[in-house]
Amino acid sequence: MAQNSLNDVQKIVVIGGSAGSLHVILHVLNHLKADLNIPVVIVLHRKNDSDSSLSQLMALRTDLPVKEVDDKEALIPGHVYLAPADYHLLIETNKIFSLDDSEKINFSRPSIDVTFQTAAEAYGAGVTGILLSGANADGVEGLEAIHSVKGIVAVQDPSTAQVPYMPQAAINHMQIDKLLNVDQISELINQL
Repeated sequence: MAQNSLNDVQKIVVIGGSAGSLHVILHVLNHLKADLNIPVVIVLHRKNDSDSSLSQLMALRTDLPVKEVDDKEALIPGHVYLAPADYHLLIETNKIFSLDDSEKINFSRPSIDVTFQTAAEAYGAGVTGILLSGANADGVEGLEAIHSVKGIVAVQDPSTAQVPYMPQAAINHMQIDKLLNVDQISELINQL
């Protein structure tokens, strides 16, 4: 019976990155299987005046539908979602996105921590959090929230990161389930 309940857990992948992570995300998207049946949510630190060309660029790298999140939009398995610039991206327990323009966290909006923490609340053990290259500690507290609900905590191997500070901060602060090079990130997601 316990085995069945594990298989019935709804799953989600949340990926956070900052400086040096875009090329990693594009590589990962290029290697995701076309029949992936879980939502993938990407939170990137980017300039406030970013236009929608980033989601268009990402869409060219994968067969999965890619879109920038709209407020009150429902998560759909097999879709890739990009947090909009200058909004915190929250995932409600009813699997609906919410956008918030409150104060920056770790000098960032969107905050990786906010999305990771709310994904942990909404999906529990079904959440996989992946932290990539970046120059601040955003994402560490979010990974702790994912760890506390028994989700999977993964970070890019700092030796492969253009800016290793962010994944290294997570490694220094907590127990990491998976330390991944760039190719292993898409392999992990495809196995979920």
